[in-house]
Amino acid sequence: MGVGVMIASVIHQIVQMALVLVLAPLLTGWVRLVKARLLGRRGPSLLQLYRDLARLLRKEVVLANNASWLFRSVPYVMFTAIWLAAGLVPVFTTDLALAPTADLIALIALLGTARFFLALAGMDTGTSFGGIGSSREMMIAALAEPAMLMVVFSVAVLVRTTSLAEIATYMMGGTVGLRVSLALALIALVMVAIAENARIPIDNPATHLELTMVHEAMVLEYSGRHLALIEGAAMLKLLLYAALIACVFLPWGMATPTQGDLLIGLLSFLAKLAAAGTALAVFETSIAKMRVFRVGEFLGGALLLSLLGAIFLYVSRGV
Repeated sequence: MGVGVMIASVIHQIVQMALVLVLAPLLTGWVRLVKARLLGRRGPSLLQLYRDLARLLRKEVVLANNASWLFRSVPYVMFTAIWLAAGLVPVFTTDLALAPTADLIALIALLGTARFFLALAGMDTGTSFGGIGSSREMMIAALAEPAMLMVVFSVAVLVRTTSLAEIATYMMGGTVGLRVSLALALIALVMVAIAENARIPIDNPATHLELTMVHEAMVLEYSGRHLALIEGAAMLKLLLYAALIACVFLPWGMATPTQGDLLIGLLSFLAKLAAAGTALAVFETSIAKMRVFRVGEFLGGALLLSLLGAIFLYVSRGV
C-alpha cells in the first residue's frame, strides 16, 4: 500500500468519524419530525436535539450520594464504544483506515460492552427502577444477540468473510441476485435493530411511565454532561444500525478504492438515512407498544428468521 493511499484512507476514516457524530442527532430528529407530521402535529425542529445536547453539556452534573466511580465512568465508556462501532461501519466508502478491523464480530462485541456497562450503571445507585431497567435490558440482549449472530453467520456463509468492507464490495458486485435467505436475514436484522434501539413496539423512547421503561429507567439518575453522552450514544446507535443495514444489504452507491465517487457515496448514504428514518417513523405510528412479556416472542421470531436464512444459504452453497 502506497503512502498516498494510506493517507487517503486515514482522511476518509476521520471524515466518517466526524460524519456519524454530526448526523446522529439529525437522524433521530428526522424520525421525530416525520412522526409528528404523521400524527398531525408540527413537530420539533431538526436542530432541536443539537440544542438539547448543548444545553445538557452546560449543566452541572448531579450525582447520587451512593454513586460509585463506575456510575461516573459509564457514560464515557458507552459513548466511546458506540462511536467507535459506528466508525467501523462503511457509510460512504469502503476505503477506511479501520477497514481491516471492521469486523461484524468486533461490532457486536463493542455494542455488548456498551450495554453491559450501562446495565451496571443502572444497578449502581440501588434504585428500583434502575434495577428493573437493567434486568429488562439483559433479557432483551439475551434474545437479540443470538439473532444478531445468526444474521452474521448467514452473511458470512455467502461472502465467506465477516469484514464489512469486503461484504459491501461483494454485494455491489452484482452476482448475489435475489435470495430468500438474505431477505430473511434482513428482516431479522431490522427486528434486532428495533429492539436494540428501544423503539416501538419493544420500548417507547418518549415515555415517562416508569413501569414500562427499559432504556430510560437505567439513566434516570444521570444529568448534565453524563446524560448528554448517553443520549448522544443512543442517537449514534440508531445511526449505526441504519448504516449497518445499508452497508450489508443496500451498499449501492458506496465508493470503493478502485471505483466510485465519494460525493455520490455521501449523497446515497444521506438518502438511505432519510429513507430509514421515514420507514421507522411510519412503522412506529402504525403499531402499538407490546407488553414486556411478549418481547421474547418478537425476538424469538427474529432468531427463527435468521436461523432459517443461515440454513438456506448453507444448503444452497453445499457447504
